[in-house]
Amino acid sequence: MTQPVERRRQSWREFRLAYPGIVSVLLVVLVSMIAIDGWLVYQRVRYSRETARLRAGMTDQERRKTDMVLAAEQNRMRVALELMRRQANIDRDLHISVAVDSGVMYLEREGALLREMPVDVGPEKRVGRGPDTLKIVAPRGARTVERVLGAKDRWEIPKWVYVDRGLPVPEDRMVVGALGPGAIVLSGGAVIYSHPTEGPLRDSSYVLPGAIRARTQDLRAITPNLTPGMSVYLY
Repeated sequence: MTQPVERRRQSWREFRLAYPGIVSVLLVVLVSMIAIDGWLVYQRVRYSRETARLRAGMTDQERRKTDMVLAAEQNRMRVALELMRRQANIDRDLHISVAVDSGVMYLEREGALLREMPVDVGPEKRVGRGPDTLKIVAPRGARTVERVLGAKDRWEIPKWVYVDRGLPVPEDRMVVGALGPGAIVLSGGAVIYSHPTEGPLRDSSYVLPGAIRARTQDLRAITPNLTPGMSVYLY
């Protein structure tokens, strides 16, 4: 008769000694998350203090006027984005829609959803120093497809990308496959790209500010159906 196997739960010390590599990675991830949370809290407190300082220097009439202007701008933006979403729903031609805040991209035609794809949206960022700073924000609005790039196509990487990544700026910034095996260049310069293996964007933890990064398999699936002039709605 076989004896039952004794199953004993490992203690934390035994697990740490048995898998030191996994424990080290988990600790690094935990410390990184805590550091990022701390930085975000610090930035929020700093912005709140700066806003309070600016408002303290205003008269009551100036504060009321500022609040009204901000409210009007926010309402105008919400209305514009809602109209954009409705326009995408009734567009009879094949088109792409990107719900920026939700991180989802859709291939649609006349209200019919053909493919739903998760995407990473590049963060809002201010790059550069002094008076030459450049504010990069997530793309929104109605755009069109200008070019569809493949793995062997070249794309000129902006200088500020190298600066933002702390890398030296090369003389030749035209890199083959800089936007991955599949990419879409939109009117206005924004791009929807996949994970590249060459250039400063090959780091999977870095998403190009002001751009959309999609999965490689999704872009490979939809790019054969894309043509210059096709509508792209970002809301």
